Amino acid sequence: MSDDIIARMTKAAEAADRNVKDISLIAVSKQQPEDRIEQALGAGYRRFGENRVQEAMARWQARRNVYSDLELHLIGPLQSNKAADAVQLFDVIHTVDREKIAKTLAAEMQKQDRHLPCFIQVNTGEEEQKSGILPEQASEFIHYCQQDLALNIAGLMCIPPLDENPAIHFGFLKHLSEKSGLVGLSMGMSADFETAIAFGATHIRVGSALFGNRN
Repeated sequence: MSDDIIARMTKAAEAADRNVKDISLIAVSKQQPEDRIEQALGAGYRRFGENRVQEAMARWQARRNVYSDLELHLIGPLQSNKAADAVQLFDVIHTVDREKIAKTLAAEMQKQDRHLPCFIQVNTGEEEQKSGILPEQASEFIHYCQQDLALNIAGLMCIPPLDENPAIHFGFLKHLSEKSGLVGLSMGMSADFETAIAFGATHIRVGSALFGNRN
């Protein structure tokens, strides 16, 4: 693990006239070997992001008893049949992307009495292979999640297309969040988190730049 990421975050925040303390660094631990996870925990990291519910349960359930201050973020697509486990394990859900999963999560949170902050994933590039609500449907979907389902919508999330300038997508997501009265912006990964910070990211999801490339 390296202090380089924190230094880069701080520099990007200062350039954007922001306080780096307003930006949450999510250490993306998916598929990382156990020794790197232990190294991160030893270095004081407590905020981790996982893509798969099953893998996250195997990795973090026992550690919950050791590290009471763990904060786990689901940053990958969620299937309805994993919603109960996700609500039980995670603290924040970043990938509410369709009506069915929103309804399932709302029911499960009510059942478990765990009303987790959620981000709505927007497919800003309108890519067929990617999860997320389409931009033109986003405002209506946000309203549905908040008013009809009473979900705690903390903000919006996106993953820009690999072959496009991420700034365009970050700028659009910021505009959409402001229009919707939301403050949270989950955007920016290892290759583009500094750009995301410039556009107001409140949560950045950094894996390889923090841990090194996965085996």
